[in-house]
Amino acid sequence: MAVRETLGRLPVIHQLRQSVGLQRGMLVTGLVLTTIFVLLAAFAPLVAPYGYNQLAYPGGANFGAQQPPSGEHWLGTTVGGYDVLSRVVWGAQTALLVIVVAVLLSIFAGILLGLVSGYLGGWVDRVLVVIADAIYAFPTLLLAIVAAIAISGGQSGLWPGVLAAAISITVVFIPQYFRVIRAETVRVKAEAFVESAKVIGASTGRIMFRHVLRNSTRTLPLIFTLNASEAILTLAALGFLGFGIEPTAAAEWGYDLNKSLSDVTSGIWWTSIPPGLAIVLVVLGITMIGESLNDLADPRLRARRRARAASPADAVAAAQPTAREELGEVP
Repeated sequence: MAVRETLGRLPVIHQLRQSVGLQRGMLVTGLVLTTIFVLLAAFAPLVAPYGYNQLAYPGGANFGAQQPPSGEHWLGTTVGGYDVLSRVVWGAQTALLVIVVAVLLSIFAGILLGLVSGYLGGWVDRVLVVIADAIYAFPTLLLAIVAAIAISGGQSGLWPGVLAAAISITVVFIPQYFRVIRAETVRVKAEAFVESAKVIGASTGRIMFRHVLRNSTRTLPLIFTLNASEAILTLAALGFLGFGIEPTAAAEWGYDLNKSLSDVTSGIWWTSIPPGLAIVLVVLGITMIGESLNDLADPRLRARRRARAASPADAVAAAQPTAREELGEVP
């Protein structure tokens, strides 16, 4: 029983138990698509029939360029002679690495800067807000391209390329986390428990990181899902424009789409549809999770969905959020 209750409090499982109807369908679909993506990325060496840069069979014969789907190559080969299915599977691993590194870096920097800015205020707050607004005003893709060129010169190997793409995406994401955490910090620092901590002599650092921070991160799971999908799109755009990872260092969906442009006009569909469909499905899955979490975080939306799922006799009562829901205290 204790294990079951502990599992029920986990973020995604807790929201899944709260969801009903179409909302639950969206959340389940998003979880399925995202889970498939993560599993493909984690087990890419076992799932992919060939290496991401492999051009020949073990016996020495080449795959051949633009070969149609067959028993040896389920999704055919690219114009460069790579196996399409293998490139799609290995591309999932590259995308996951960039998401993890980019989001972790942006969360760390954005939370730290937002916490300092919101709690200390004064000239520190004004300077950080101006810098964050200036970065936020730049076009996302243009800023990522400039950062990628400055970091790696445009193209590089796997880990240098992953870090370059992740850092360029991090620069774009930091203002988003900064704004959210700063707003929450300004709200939380006016609460009575913060004033009580000051009265008993708690240090500024203890109040910021022990009391304020833990109450200012409620919306981070939602922002994480939205930024993860945006990170995939930004990485694909960088690769499509030629500023991503070199094909001999790692597989990348945007690069493969760029190389398949000429194939589309020749009736060769198998080089463009698989990587494009992979981008669409992964972004769709992560976005559906984010939208479902956003609905479940709003007590009024949650109550309306319960009302529609309940019997007519209970609809009126279910549609009225309780006082605890208004305060965001519903478990």
